[in-house]
Amino acid sequence: MKPVNVGLLGLGTVGGGTFNVLARNAEEIARRAGRGIRVTHAAAREYDPSLLASLEGVRITDDAFQVVDDPEVDIVVELIGGYSPARELVLKAIENGKHVVTANKALIALHGNEIFAAAQEKGVMVAFEAAVAGGIPIIKAIREGLAANRIQWVAGIINGTGNFILTEMRDKGRDFADVLAEAQALGYAEADPTFDVEGIDAAHKLTILASIAFGIPLQFDRVFTEGISAITPEDVAYAEELGYRIKHLGITRRTDGGIELRVHPTLIPARRLIANVDGVMNAVLVMADAVGPTLYYGAGAGSEPTASAVVADLVDVTRVLTADPENRVPHLAFQPDAMSDLPVLEMARVETAYYLRMSALDRPGVMAEVTGILGELGISIEAILQKEPPEGQPTVPIIMLTHRVREGSMDEAIRRIEVLESIQGKVTRLRVEHLS
Repeated sequence: MKPVNVGLLGLGTVGGGTFNVLARNAEEIARRAGRGIRVTHAAAREYDPSLLASLEGVRITDDAFQVVDDPEVDIVVELIGGYSPARELVLKAIENGKHVVTANKALIALHGNEIFAAAQEKGVMVAFEAAVAGGIPIIKAIREGLAANRIQWVAGIINGTGNFILTEMRDKGRDFADVLAEAQALGYAEADPTFDVEGIDAAHKLTILASIAFGIPLQFDRVFTEGISAITPEDVAYAEELGYRIKHLGITRRTDGGIELRVHPTLIPARRLIANVDGVMNAVLVMADAVGPTLYYGAGAGSEPTASAVVADLVDVTRVLTADPENRVPHLAFQPDAMSDLPVLEMARVETAYYLRMSALDRPGVMAEVTGILGELGISIEAILQKEPPEGQPTVPIIMLTHRVREGSMDEAIRRIEVLESIQGKVTRLRVEHLS
């Protein structure tokens, strides 16, 4: 059977890895797909010179639209990243009747609804396994492997840079800024690390996970996002003392009132498997009604781990090139006319437990003032740590764990506590999830 021609947009880290995996495993991939898959066209302004010999016979251009418009290309693989021109290229490929594979989580999170509607109208596929958690096949697992289940919640470490920073802070007692500088030197973090450390990258991925888990439209603008830049070594140490570890989690949960969508630093019990995922690795924990909890672990980024997911999508698309579009796996797991209108909850309505750290004057009655405010708002305390004041300091750190309460109630409690004369500075608030 005639091989499938692939047009590769981008020959950077993932593009080069995709080309190498396709070339190295060509025979195995053809056996799985039923026909050969070959890169015949590529667009790149620059690429690793070591690829030059391998690219012999590939038509290379610096104009990605030439690839998208070429009638010989069957599948376009978009690995440029970002919002534009990726959106325009993908929509043009769809308009030209070409299938698309992408690793672009930002593109899918913000423009996926538009892209999938266009693909549905044209009868083509848009595959995006590599957009979430790199080489971990989490999209396929939820969309197909767990299709019999009603998903209850998903919680994931879905940004390796943030996980590396928190791991180093825990293991070596280092400051955030110090570890971030090392992450940048190692190539784990960009020169501008905002997307990683402030949770935007994880929010892109969580948007996609929530959509395929619950059958809701992609709604990136509704994700509550909080980063890890304010986490201190003291918070990490106190969490450990209380039996918890701090992870930067993306969490989405189905509730009676709607869908939770949130990314923030989270204390989770140290005994949980996901609490022991360290370094740059990713992990996603899914709770479903029939199967119970399942955990997916692996490399969340990198050349060949991400290429593994890209090539898997190419195999999937190749298998169904001639299939009736009505009988293909839906892009977002649920049939397009069966998407849910469940609302996304405002953060003030989300219910969780909390870790609170405050600096209080070392004098009688302070604890009673704080617990009195919490009691008035129906917030019960699970544990308290009160440390000796540092040498020569008039203040003492107080650490509390609360039981579950609505975020809005905790917002009000913190507002009242921070205006007490006995409390110095801001209250540090981290959310706690037991994931049981």
